[in-house]
Amino acid sequence: MKCVAVVLSLVFAVAMFTSSVQAHEVRPAYLELRQTAPETYDLLFKVPALGEELRLALYVTLPNATQDVVAPRALFTGSAYVERRTIRRPGGLSGESIAVDGLSATFTDVLVRVQDLAGTTHTERLTPTSASFVVKAAPGTGEVATTYLQLGIEHILGGIDHLLFVLGLLLLVKGGRRIFFTITAFTIAHSVTLAAATLGYVHVPGPPVEAAIALSIVFVAAEIVNVRRGRPSLTAQWPWVVAFCFGLLHGLGFASALREVGLPVHAIPLALLFFNLGVEIGQLIFVAVVMAFAWVVGTLASTQSPVGGVWLRFAQIDVACAYVIGGVATYWLVDRTMGFWT
Repeated sequence: MKCVAVVLSLVFAVAMFTSSVQAHEVRPAYLELRQTAPETYDLLFKVPALGEELRLALYVTLPNATQDVVAPRALFTGSAYVERRTIRRPGGLSGESIAVDGLSATFTDVLVRVQDLAGTTHTERLTPTSASFVVKAAPGTGEVATTYLQLGIEHILGGIDHLLFVLGLLLLVKGGRRIFFTITAFTIAHSVTLAAATLGYVHVPGPPVEAAIALSIVFVAAEIVNVRRGRPSLTAQWPWVVAFCFGLLHGLGFASALREVGLPVHAIPLALLFFNLGVEIGQLIFVAVVMAFAWVVGTLASTQSPVGGVWLRFAQIDVACAYVIGGVATYWLVDRTMGFWT
């Protein structure tokens, strides 16, 4: 009966399948201002790319009297458009407002980091409804914690591939106790690799990781089919082992996303901790929604009425759901593998 919950997620999966541009638009942009002299800053602006020569139309608006020390330098690298500038403003930027034009027309956010001469870092998160901020002289650690907690929640809830893997586990594993241990194993594993990769202890190229994540979803979908047809299944017997192994892989994917937006130099452990907490909160929200929906469907399917009969038939489509999940993941696998050579 839990499989019915897949319908909602499949709507988003199909959207990912048919429109990669929309998926790219929810990736965050990143703005960094690093003070190198009392009135001089190095500016770095990363914008999600929409292809080899296209990007989101986001532009930084700096305070009046700000001038470029040298000509801006820009290039497309990987999945982002990167612009670097050295700017000077009389009196510095403290207390001044900075905005990102065009943000209100997108679905993305902008993570901002401003570092002063003393190494103190001020972080902000700009959204389509709040596209400007004021540079503060003495930011607190609470801002870092709040920013990265929100970023972690948004990343997992927007990461359809990670959610489909978790959904596959929920379809496959029966019993609250087994589900608890399986999700816990997945959480521990991706927390380990997220920290290791972010802190530089593990170095794995991003494209192979993304392709392997898609392969993990294909594997779980195939396991669902095997179980429903009475075939031996490693995942059904030892779900926490499989969840832990693939969780290590998914943690590398989380780390790749975190590296794209960067970490505050003075508060890397804090930012990493709260980003991971955000990921876990988002994951728990998703699991709770799936299980609540499955309970509602199971309750309706048990009623002795024509409506109950409809819900009962609807609740018995595990194999069909597995084929859809596996089909979408196979598309991602091929697409991401082809990206190795583009």
